[in-house]
Amino acid sequence: MAVDIVTFGCRLNAFEAEVIRSKAEGAGLSDTIVINSCAVTNEAVAQARQSIRRLKRERPEARIVVTGCAAQTQAAMFADMAEVDRVVGNDDKMHSEAWRDTRDAFDIGTTEKIAVSDIMSVKEMAPHLVDGYASGLPRVFVQVQNGCDHRCTFCVIPYGRGNSRSVPMGAVVDQVRALVERGHAEIVLTGVDLTSYGADLPGAPKLGMLTRQILRHVPELKRLRISSIDSIEADDDLLDAIADDSRLMPHLHLSLQSGDDMILKRMKRRHSRNDAIAFCDQVRRLRPDIAFGADIIAGFPTETEEMFSRSLDLVEECGLTFLHVFPYSPRPGTPAARMPQVAGGVIKARAKRLRAAGEAALRQRLQAEVGATREVLIESDGQGRTEHYLPVAITGERVGSVVPLKIAASDGERLTT
Repeated sequence: MAVDIVTFGCRLNAFEAEVIRSKAEGAGLSDTIVINSCAVTNEAVAQARQSIRRLKRERPEARIVVTGCAAQTQAAMFADMAEVDRVVGNDDKMHSEAWRDTRDAFDIGTTEKIAVSDIMSVKEMAPHLVDGYASGLPRVFVQVQNGCDHRCTFCVIPYGRGNSRSVPMGAVVDQVRALVERGHAEIVLTGVDLTSYGADLPGAPKLGMLTRQILRHVPELKRLRISSIDSIEADDDLLDAIADDSRLMPHLHLSLQSGDDMILKRMKRRHSRNDAIAFCDQVRRLRPDIAFGADIIAGFPTETEEMFSRSLDLVEECGLTFLHVFPYSPRPGTPAARMPQVAGGVIKARAKRLRAAGEAALRQRLQAEVGATREVLIESDGQGRTEHYLPVAITGERVGSVVPLKIAASDGERLTT
């Protein structure tokens, strides 16, 4: 057995898992389990630790390597676990040398576990074309940006990912073209702070320019999708592309975090409640059928019931369809961890109410789709996704194809044809 990857967290981690596999196997590692960790919440870190213990019980002969954001920010904690053989840094994991060093360390039996470099010293980002994607896999990711220059008071991710850095536009276009030639129908652009794309590149191109370059220079691309964005940074080129090119999917996931202005200020966010509502209204005028998702934190320090209700109301006021709810958890070293905390039971209850609102919004959107004809990307023998990322139960269509299907009904969770 070669290298198994267990990934937690975001889509970017999912993309990077394929790079890790290629680099680690290329370095000659075998019988190794790599935990690609997430640091966004205490629960994510706890899940990684639980998985490490379980996997070591199930495969006591396997070497266990921990990498990812939590490994970068809490390397010593993972190194102290008896089950862990090596801790590799979050930038290091993307380079063959780190995996060759890991192989050599295992061969000589070194007791030094930690191989984590200074993430803040990383200034550039090399493109990584994943060769491990199965040919014809319907949807694949292209990493165009990493890191974050902002310092939201609740967030530890900049310390796990470093400062913002971007892949040059030409390299991104080449990657997209190569993936389309291999038969992938949908490309998803991904990054940590996607709308900060290009600030570190010559001429400071923005995400909208990158998007338009891809659509212009890869005409064979059927579908382009953008992952989570910060709406306050959305540029005119991006809005024009949303309005003008049907190959850019009408689905945006927004980093909103709260619907209350005081909480947004305490989070050190750069938008207001009205900014969020105005952005959704503006985009909906450009692309009336657009579907919005959003990240919202429940129970941020000092959040009162009245403040929370503004987040709850935002689901309707922004017309959100997909809700990603984070119960607040204090991350070590962040300013929010030193603020007056909301009781755990209250946080849990508020998260539950937000999720219920999200589920109701999704059911409403699914029902509104009945009778429409949608272009559905067939993901598997049993399911596809519409342009708006809505799940569709299907049968008899070729995996990887994009087919027009009339929506007959909704079961509250998926559409049916």
